[in-house]
Amino acid sequence: MADVEVAATRRQVRHEVRARHEFRGMRTVEHFFTVPLDHFASSPDPETITVFAREYVSASHSEEEAAELPWLLFLQGGPGGRGNRFGSLGGWSKAAAKDFRILMLDQRGTGLSTPLDRNTLPQRGTAQQQAAFLEHFRADSIVADAELIRGALGSGPWSIYGQSYGGFCALTYLSFASEGLREVLITGGLAPLTGSADDVYRATFKRVAARNAEYFGWYPEDRATVERVARHLRSTPEFLPDGSHLSVERFQMAGAFLGGNTRVDSLHYLLEDAFIESAGGSRLSDPFLEQMQGIVSRRSNPLYALMHESIYGQGGATDWSAWRVLREFPEFGPDADPLLLTGEMVYPWYFDQDPALRPLREVAGLLAAKPDWKPLYDVNQLAANTVPVAAAVYSDDIYVDRNLSLETASAVHGLQVWESRDFHHDGIADDGEGIFARLLGMARAGT
Repeated sequence: MADVEVAATRRQVRHEVRARHEFRGMRTVEHFFTVPLDHFASSPDPETITVFAREYVSASHSEEEAAELPWLLFLQGGPGGRGNRFGSLGGWSKAAAKDFRILMLDQRGTGLSTPLDRNTLPQRGTAQQQAAFLEHFRADSIVADAELIRGALGSGPWSIYGQSYGGFCALTYLSFASEGLREVLITGGLAPLTGSADDVYRATFKRVAARNAEYFGWYPEDRATVERVARHLRSTPEFLPDGSHLSVERFQMAGAFLGGNTRVDSLHYLLEDAFIESAGGSRLSDPFLEQMQGIVSRRSNPLYALMHESIYGQGGATDWSAWRVLREFPEFGPDADPLLLTGEMVYPWYFDQDPALRPLREVAGLLAAKPDWKPLYDVNQLAANTVPVAAAVYSDDIYVDRNLSLETASAVHGLQVWESRDFHHDGIADDGEGIFARLLGMARAGT
């Protein structure tokens, strides 16, 4: 990977500050960076895209003091999720802002960075050309963006904090640009370094099944509601606000709530709104359908559906891994009795049933069939790592398997693990301040 690193570091980046604001105890600065689309090509005049990042600083620091604070880069979950928008500092950001300037990155293709969706992607040309374009939206390119941004900001090695997919990106950073890192904190994001996507989804289906059982133990009345919704959808057409059909398999996507401590009880609130009695009999309520729209649509983050399985691509084609592995778990089928709710898996029928994804079906198929994804991790470099790393592993995380996480942890030299059953995948939404402080303390105690 040495040639890749050299190609990336020779690139130049344009940096523009467009707005500054101060409100509710914090100051923000809006940064726009112009970076190469392809960091690793040798072209002297490469195509460029924009990457946006927002700086957050506690107003308790004077501007002079803030200018001397070290940077903390936050890498958001995803893929396809824009950086958090804070209305005020709280949780982990409140803890971090005591000692850092926080840089919240809109990873390429998201938020205010050059947009990527059903309207812009077809401008790239054929489905084959669109697929080739999307190859530049993985963790290796995100890390190369971050390194150029670090240089543009005049920062020395900085600290990074990766949540979920952001943790995957952090491992890529440690693999190929560790010289840019002071310390690394990871929550719910220790990616498998080797193996296939199939291994990930086999573990995921098992954990989601266990989480279903746990949830219905807390809310036994919801077991009957889920069955009633499924029977109703099999016999009565129901449509979401965007006009698309709500199928049983789309309803199963409500299992996204199962991935968190702070969100899991919201599933109960969703289900309690499910039915109303109309002149024509029982129908799904408008509040329920409105909430389901937000759960099943990928209109605001199509990159998630397009690129999700590619984050596990380490050579061979992923080939719709979750869809294939599903056949080994018939209890998750839409005709299963009792019906189970699913997690974050992406299936090919998403691109039939979601109007926002239909124009992208062909390119999604090409990405699933791509046989030669570049490695995202350098296991030899990770084994020789010298950067302090601390990671939170959640024992019952349904999205990032505990056993696979610990296997990765053992492969990164010096990585310290804090394992907890107190949190699920969204732990930093539950006790972000405590988790951040603990991980930072661990990383620094180990130096």
